Amino acid sequence: MDLLTSLKISSSGLAANRTRMGAISSNIANAQTTRTAEGGPYRHKEVVFGAEPARENFSEILEGEMAGNAKAVHATEVISTNRPPILKYEPNHPDANDQGYVAYPNINVMEEMANMISASRSYEANIQAMNTTKSMALKALELGR
Repeated sequence: MDLLTSLKISSSGLAANRTRMGAISSNIANAQTTRTAEGGPYRHKEVVFGAEPARENFSEILEGEMAGNAKAVHATEVISTNRPPILKYEPNHPDANDQGYVAYPNINVMEEMANMISASRSYEANIQAMNTTKSMALKALELGR
């Protein structure tokens, strides 16, 4: 694997974790949202990651098939989960149903904070991998002097 491929893989990790952080932020911000444009309470969002070969042209594809298959990550989609809403008895709330219950999103803010820390650490790990790759390239250039 060359240095540019490792940089591409690390940058794909940065982009995927940025998407994950966006979904987590949306979940935390909408933890109390009872009304959306689609109707009903906000639905919990999750990011689905997928792996793809870190290749761009035919020679990279051929080389990838003949050598180790390095994989880059990407966020394939952001899905809304099917968690049932949490019903709270608040008869004076404008979104209360006939029995006086309000449907709130089923979002655990502590769980989202833990996911946010995990995404942040993954992002930092990819930055460290990029910095290490950059350092290796600079050392290789110093050897050529």
